[in-house]
Amino acid sequence: MSHHNLPRTIQCELSSSLTAYQELVQQILDVLTELEWQKKDLFGVHLALEESISNAIRHGNKEDPAKRVHVECQLSPDRFWAKVCDEGDGYDPSEVPDCRCSENIEATGGRGLALIRAYMTSVELSQCGNCLTMEKVIAD
Repeated sequence: MSHHNLPRTIQCELSSSLTAYQELVQQILDVLTELEWQKKDLFGVHLALEESISNAIRHGNKEDPAKRVHVECQLSPDRFWAKVCDEGDGYDPSEVPDCRCSENIEATGGRGLALIRAYMTSVELSQCGNCLTMEKVIAD
């Protein structure tokens, strides 16, 4: 295995501003591009990262400038793993409406989490709801 393909870890602490994370997301996409990820998989990672970080800023930290969003990623040729945590009070993930159900089609929440789940291989929420861990595994 060449050094080029070794797993890379990126850790970052972001302010609770909706403009704070674009540079980090681009850095992660650049590394995955170097690792020869396909465009369709990069799209899913991009969407899931932006959605999870913006949710942490907007819903978790309520855009409070005193609160931070903590992001950790592990990147390799066949695996993207990320943990996104906010400093908010959390929420009960079971209370997020399933936007795929007809009775929730007009609901204002749940679409972002549904998209993250659609593009990632696995998604876990911490018990108190202030950390989301997601993983995308590229099958051969």
